[in-house]
Amino acid sequence: MKHFLVSLCLQGMFIHALAQCSASEFQLEGDYLLGGLFGIHHDSDPDFHDRPEGVDCASKPLISSSFRRFQLMRFAVDEINNSTNLLPNVSLGYEIFDQCSDTHNFPEIFYFISANGLVQPWGEPHKNLSKVMAVVGPYTSSKALIVAPLLMMNQIPMISYGAASSVFSRKQKFPYFLRTVQPNKDVIELIVEILLHFNWHWVAFLYINDDYGNNGLELFMKKIKDTQICLAYIKGLNQYTDHSQILNQINAHRIGAIIVFAPEWTAEALIESAINQNVTNKVWIASDAWSLNKNLPKKKGIRNIGTVCNCSSLSTEDVVAADPSFNFPVYSAVYAIAHALHNALQCGSGRCNDNITVFPHMLLAELKKSNFTLLNQSIRFDENGDPDFGSYSVVFWNHSGDAEEIGFYHFDQSAKLFINNSQIKWHTHGKVPTSVCSEECPVGFVKKYTGTHKCCFDCEICPSGSYVTHNMTEDAYRCMDCKDTEWSAAGSTSCNLRSVEYIPLTDTGAILIMVGAWALVGFTLAVSVLFAINYNTPVVRSAGGPMCFLILVCLSLCSISVFFYFGEPTTSFCILRFLPFLLFYTVCLACFVVRSFQIVFIFKIAAKFPKLHSWWIKYHGQWLVITVAFGIQALLLLIGYMCCPPDTFKETIGYPDKIILGCDLDLKATAGPVLFLLSLCFLCFVFSYMGKDLPKNYNEAKAITFCLLLLMLTWIAFATTSVLYHGKYIPILNALAILSSLYSFLVWYFLPKCYIMIFQSYKNTQEYFQGLIQNYTKTISQ
Repeated sequence: MKHFLVSLCLQGMFIHALAQCSASEFQLEGDYLLGGLFGIHHDSDPDFHDRPEGVDCASKPLISSSFRRFQLMRFAVDEINNSTNLLPNVSLGYEIFDQCSDTHNFPEIFYFISANGLVQPWGEPHKNLSKVMAVVGPYTSSKALIVAPLLMMNQIPMISYGAASSVFSRKQKFPYFLRTVQPNKDVIELIVEILLHFNWHWVAFLYINDDYGNNGLELFMKKIKDTQICLAYIKGLNQYTDHSQILNQINAHRIGAIIVFAPEWTAEALIESAINQNVTNKVWIASDAWSLNKNLPKKKGIRNIGTVCNCSSLSTEDVVAADPSFNFPVYSAVYAIAHALHNALQCGSGRCNDNITVFPHMLLAELKKSNFTLLNQSIRFDENGDPDFGSYSVVFWNHSGDAEEIGFYHFDQSAKLFINNSQIKWHTHGKVPTSVCSEECPVGFVKKYTGTHKCCFDCEICPSGSYVTHNMTEDAYRCMDCKDTEWSAAGSTSCNLRSVEYIPLTDTGAILIMVGAWALVGFTLAVSVLFAINYNTPVVRSAGGPMCFLILVCLSLCSISVFFYFGEPTTSFCILRFLPFLLFYTVCLACFVVRSFQIVFIFKIAAKFPKLHSWWIKYHGQWLVITVAFGIQALLLLIGYMCCPPDTFKETIGYPDKIILGCDLDLKATAGPVLFLLSLCFLCFVFSYMGKDLPKNYNEAKAITFCLLLLMLTWIAFATTSVLYHGKYIPILNALAILSSLYSFLVWYFLPKCYIMIFQSYKNTQEYFQGLIQNYTKTISQ
């Protein structure tokens, strides 16, 4: 066989000189006849006539590869006839026709279904049937679509070696059709795998404008639907195609990978045009229809057009040496028919059963059950009549013009595709060429589409607080927001957990403030003891007498709030941060309002309104005012906390990587208590300011005024800081403002009186105070 295949190659060198083949080459007598359809010549520009006419195929251009396949069928039949195991006492014959045209070659088809030159009408009893048991061919899908319905009239099975259109897999329409070439869906699947392997996403698809090419385009578009591959350019090819215009448009679209899904005669015209037009730096992906063409790789200038990386049917070594594209499919088709006939005739023990009459439909049943080994290939058909064997080689045309195998593709394995990249000599000096509309976005960027194609886009960075993953999911190119507990920098591919921050009890600032609060309690206790010892002295009585002890106790109770600003915030902590201070500081301010009013009332109003003075004394007006103020504030706090109780919150604004735990103080809950507190401050300030010119030792009004000024400055400073700064140290500042408010009254109102009682006792006498009052009275009277 090896010598025969080599001789086929030699025949191809001089066959162009032959105008036509001898008739004996197309016919062979035998017990059972096989039909053969080979496009030895190709009628690319058929003439149209007013009436049906035949075509002289011998006058058309010869297709040397088809001629070799025609010779291979003859060789296979001779090989079977000489076999002692396969059909031992039965001879095979053949009737082979040169089917050079799709539309003008009906006579040979009618010959297959005729008997004695007559075609049996449908519906008539089939008596003198044709001796043709099965047909090998034709090559193209278009020709097969014409032939298959006619052969079906006589239930003649046909095995095509080249018709790859997926439509033939539909057995309800083509029940007698089988093939030994892989259907288009397998070729398209491999082409898509190659594109994905090399990241060629911006491609052109050129196809022959017939059933084969249209089916390939349809399958390709379906296959790339859910991939990153974009079909940038589509064009059907025929004998009238302007190839230069196509190539110019491909260059204009900056397409680097071109798929040519067409037979060899169509591909030849395109590639020759690319050579003449000096098209460079392209990757040409050839289907099995022309990938192993013997002429194109040898053409001058073929190296300039780029790299041909293609796929071809894998066969045994001897068959590949001659013409591997479709030789083995022809060879296996003939042997499949022979094995089916062998089984139908119950051949065995050196003979076949002469008493069995085999009809074509019986042969079809045996063909479907085919399972034999041929040249180390297990020949089987699936339920659709498609080959259940074989694989593809991935080859590229090297610089010597040979098709060099660099990978393979198996149809029946999970790891289907393998390509040895190091074997490919790219036209881009060793670097894999690219074919994209837009370069892939860097990590952390998303695509902003700029046209109708998903492959054309601009890249935008994901802002902080979001991320993007490039894992080929539906969210691969969309900025997704991080959770509230997470953060990310701009251009991130994932989110990080935020660090949770609050002021712990062990914080240095917290410790200092809590020490300050305990010191305040100690000072108020000490002042209370000192005032108790000197209770009946003028200084204590002028400071407010028993009211002083109430103020000191309330200052101590206010300091409770300070301790709840530290540690992890809870709802109870949030309530206790504000409640003690707002409630008991109200009592303090009410006391100072009453005290400042009393001072002014005694010195400036009592003489003018004696009845009011007596009423105030009789009904203890000072305690009534303090009690009412305490009750109003307690009621306002109760209503506010019932409507909108304070709760914890997590602040993330302004802190991309942190969560600041704090207390959410609703304005509805605190508006009433705070406004009431401000009202008391205002009244206290008015009354104390009216008494600024009173005698020195009675001038508590000046001290109260100064304390109020310090109070206002403290909270203005805190409010300003809170607006400008949002962070975990706000609780420290708040606690410091509370502590400062308490110390302002303790230091500037009570300590000067303690100093007089301890170091200037002579001023703490009745006579000294009487003298001051008399001098003030004289001054007023003058």
